[in-house]
Amino acid sequence: MTPDPSTKLGVFCTAPAIRNLPANLLTEIIATTCLIVVGSTFSSKAVSSTGLAIGLGPWFWGALVWAIGLGLGGPTGYALNPARDFGPRLAHAILPISGKGKSDWGYALVPIVGPLTAGCIGAGIIKLAGIR
Repeated sequence: MTPDPSTKLGVFCTAPAIRNLPANLLTEIIATTCLIVVGSTFSSKAVSSTGLAIGLGPWFWGALVWAIGLGLGGPTGYALNPARDFGPRLAHAILPISGKGKSDWGYALVPIVGPLTAGCIGAGIIKLAGIR
């Protein structure tokens, strides 16, 4: 088991490569908006009347998350979903792990507020573009 508290926290939740809360929040909003808007095109009848070929949907979703992680994952740890960060961070705070350190609740709002804001933005873009 590692003695480093930040490594133990990293097992549970996201953390930025460079801590700058406004920039981290903006990056999380951009990444999650891309996930929502691009992902919604995979099953959109506006893009293809017959839909995707069987088996391509999961592959496209995996490739999309992978690409977003490569492009925008470093600045935020790319939670893309409040459940990806909040629940595990809460578990880190509650579980009796020796030498675990603090749960970094000062950063916790970024992976919660960012994706929720992006959800609203993404829904607006989808509605305006007529993707669904």
